[in-house]
Amino acid sequence: MKKIFKKIHLWLSVPVGLIISVICLTGATLVFEKEITRACSPHLYTVKYEEGSKPLKPSEIITRVCQQTGDTLEIRTLQIASNPKEAWMVNFVNAGRRQLSVNPYSGEINGWVEGNTFFQTIRKLHRWLLDAPAQKGAPSTGKTIVGITTLLMIVILISGIILWCPRTRKSLHNRLKVSCSKGSFRFWYDSHVSLGFYATLFLLVMALTGPTWSFRWYRTGFYALFGASTEQTQHTAPAKENKDKKEKKSKPEKLDYQVWDTALSELQSRYNRYGNILLSRNSVQIIQTGKRKGDTASFDIHTGKITAIERYDADKQPISSKMKGLIYSLHTGQWGGVITRILYFLSAFIGGILPLTGYYFWIKRISKKHRRSV
Repeated sequence: MKKIFKKIHLWLSVPVGLIISVICLTGATLVFEKEITRACSPHLYTVKYEEGSKPLKPSEIITRVCQQTGDTLEIRTLQIASNPKEAWMVNFVNAGRRQLSVNPYSGEINGWVEGNTFFQTIRKLHRWLLDAPAQKGAPSTGKTIVGITTLLMIVILISGIILWCPRTRKSLHNRLKVSCSKGSFRFWYDSHVSLGFYATLFLLVMALTGPTWSFRWYRTGFYALFGASTEQTQHTAPAKENKDKKEKKSKPEKLDYQVWDTALSELQSRYNRYGNILLSRNSVQIIQTGKRKGDTASFDIHTGKITAIERYDADKQPISSKMKGLIYSLHTGQWGGVITRILYFLSAFIGGILPLTGYYFWIKRISKKHRRSV
């Protein structure tokens, strides 16, 4: 039986091994994208804070931003951090994901926060082998290749575990460690066998969740395993688009940003702890540290008084609305904080090395057979 799995493991790995290496190594690079990006441009994310300093009011920030940017940009939101050493971020209409970093104590612009070009390229390589779809959800050759490779990776990992299973206690002891004193060949062999075993569980989780971004049929089946449906996710997008179109057609009255001062003051008195407060035209999001969603407050656009607060309870959310976040969390290692992210980084790095060591052994064996035949 092991001979069959050995052939499956080998002949699936040979054609897709290099692609697996690319997917895994780029994935490992993306694990700490946020931290690396902040470290490369600290002036965009942190500000000098002196004890006792108080930030400007939102309306004052907006006034100073407008003085420096002119009237060409329409402000959409203002993101306020609870950490006094964090910069505030201004979002604009039709500016995509670009944000303007602002010093909350002086109102001075620190610069534009844009996607890091290096990581954008790495992400395109990881998801589509640089062959990005024409639009979101559309197919592409690179996207299909990545999806098929990830599915084959699942079979390769499972066959590898079957081949790893030792027959004796001594073999088990040897397969759980890497020997560094018995030559280079033994070192790379142990690295392939032992490190591959330790990384397999995390690699399987990554491989099982990855194709949800490549194939609709796989995503539908994955959702169904948890008793959820993708229909809700698919129908919400057009609804949002229609809402955006209506907002564009109707010209809302000009907002007096002093109402943001009132809304923020009231919310800060209600919430002793929060990560960020996101002020928009007629609503506010209160997001706790480390969370992606939070409570939503509505306020009167004339007075700024809070009229209602919708509490966000993750446990009460339907499973279909949780699935996207769950899959992303499982795929990237976000579910366990920094510890799981470190484990995912190491596992993805090992996953990128495994095909290379596998090629090394395969070429060695072919060369050895060739010399014998000669």
